[in-house]
Amino acid sequence: PAEKPSNALGQHPPPVAISKEEQNRLLRNKPDQPQNPKVLRIAIIGAPNAGKSTLSNQLLGRKVFPVSKKVHTTRCKARGIVTYEDTQLIILDTPGLTNPFKAKRHKLNEAMLTDPWDSMKHADLVVVLVDVSDHWTRNSLSKEVLKCLSQFPQIPSVLVLNKVDLLKNKFILLELVTELTEGIVNGKKLEVRSVLEHNSSSSAKTPLQITRASPPEHRTSQSHCLQEAAQAQEGSSLDNSSDTRASESRLGTEEAQEPKCCGPRDLKGRNGWPCFQEIFMLAALRGEEVDTLKRYLLMQAKPGPWEFHSSVLTSQSPQEICDNIIREKVLEYLPLEVPYGVTQLTEIWEEGPSGELLIVQSLLVPRKSHMRMLIGRGGKVISRIVQEAGQDLMNAFLCDVRLKLKVDIKT
Repeated sequence: PAEKPSNALGQHPPPVAISKEEQNRLLRNKPDQPQNPKVLRIAIIGAPNAGKSTLSNQLLGRKVFPVSKKVHTTRCKARGIVTYEDTQLIILDTPGLTNPFKAKRHKLNEAMLTDPWDSMKHADLVVVLVDVSDHWTRNSLSKEVLKCLSQFPQIPSVLVLNKVDLLKNKFILLELVTELTEGIVNGKKLEVRSVLEHNSSSSAKTPLQITRASPPEHRTSQSHCLQEAAQAQEGSSLDNSSDTRASESRLGTEEAQEPKCCGPRDLKGRNGWPCFQEIFMLAALRGEEVDTLKRYLLMQAKPGPWEFHSSVLTSQSPQEICDNIIREKVLEYLPLEVPYGVTQLTEIWEEGPSGELLIVQSLLVPRKSHMRMLIGRGGKVISRIVQEAGQDLMNAFLCDVRLKLKVDIKT
């Protein structure tokens, strides 16, 4: 398969090794430290299905984390590594924050409850992801997310509003920002007002202006407009300035008294978090404004030794990536709770004479009815899973992959 073109940051991410031995060797390799290395460990947290894995894949430039519309696709903590010039970003892609009741319902193991908390303990910065297309949950941070933030108030955090391309009315974003930040960002009070004017050079019909006083970095005060984007390819950012710290999609604020970030106490009745340093708006699935966030993350890195060799893209084994991608497709094409009972068993994993990878995996289901659903009429469902999973695996390993799936009933 042809390599994807490099992204705006000029990065060609390395492929994942196709053998467990090679991947282990890469993980054991002493990092090829540059002269002045910098590093940033990032925990991405949020409610299940907010788009954490999609965002992680976009930041990495290659798909190594499973993505599905169904909740709890990510089952365990995994790390992705972005190496750019002298900086290394370590992305901790975590399961969606859930509670014991939901964990039991989806047959999730104990790690689903503890992994996000473990990630927070090792993070230098927290990215809180909110799905703004979900009108049931978007107006407040989940209790699990608020609990996580309040337990670690010393760790800097940023708010990322995801799936903004799915919003027809972009004015909703301003309400969400006010509610999710309690009107305060980086210690400054947000000021929002409507500007009813028609600018011939702008595609916005009714721009909204958010002003911000100069923060401590002596940045000049600017006005920002949220445009009702007629062209989807332009993304949905609030700021198109040329700020070198990648502030293109950040909100402005006006000076306010320094808020006291909350501790673990008193989360009752709280919907937002007044201690976010920045706000970003993006569409992770389409890659819109992801580079803006990536530039910001690179700028936040602090001097420190790299943890991984620059040729490492993920801490996962090749088999884990394969299992996750196949499970992603099974989740996508099987209804309701059915896919959560599927067990995967790899029977063959070998490299062919021309460098191609042969994978044979059995999918074991508890009932005959589940077996029929997974195979589909005329084998259409399983064929589609094989085709899509095979393509994703080729993009991850950058080699030809021959994937065969067998469906059987658990004994």
